[in-house]
Amino acid sequence: MLIYDTGLNDQLVGRPLYENVLDGYGQIKFNTLSGQLADIGVTPANIDYLVLSHYHWDHIGNAGNFAGSTWLVYKGDRDRMFSSAARAYPWFSQYSALENSKTTLLSGDYDVFGDGTVVVLATPGHTEGHCSLLVRLKNTGPIVLSGDLYHYAEERDLRRMPGEEKTTGTVESRQKVEELLRRTGAQLWIGHSMEFFRAVRKSPAWYD
Repeated sequence: MLIYDTGLNDQLVGRPLYENVLDGYGQIKFNTLSGQLADIGVTPANIDYLVLSHYHWDHIGNAGNFAGSTWLVYKGDRDRMFSSAARAYPWFSQYSALENSKTTLLSGDYDVFGDGTVVVLATPGHTEGHCSLLVRLKNTGPIVLSGDLYHYAEERDLRRMPGEEKTTGTVESRQKVEELLRRTGAQLWIGHSMEFFRAVRKSPAWYD
């Protein structure tokens, strides 16, 4: 069993917005990841593999709860997460336990179970070791979870991206994913898209 990203920290639930401002962003969280997993009969101890799309605080909020899993990560992100500067982040404690986790450093795409059902896709650019996830489901078909490769669907239509990412690999990573989508007919899930979030099934519902 694998989990991809761990979202905002569960401790934010029930706290007012003005207490939850970080880097200029207000964080609102209505339910816990642990509760959502419990709704489908899963605990952190059941998770064999942890994959984080990247190390930004809105994607690693509960990562420390999965320190007993095998962490699949690219060296660039891991090095950044445990640099001297990162240790001063106010959210460092939320993932610090991963430093001693069983860790597999990835290079290129990685077929997690060896059967093509779950493939970690190297999509650097947003961060040095940013990754997306290809999941092939029996009834739903292939899905690409894109992390922060895209933030909004309009970025695809307008061919826009943050200016600083035009030379860090995002251009090439998007080309790679777009080709994968054409080749496989996979759905692209953009986690920061409000349109996507409104329509997607939420725990305890699931896709199979």
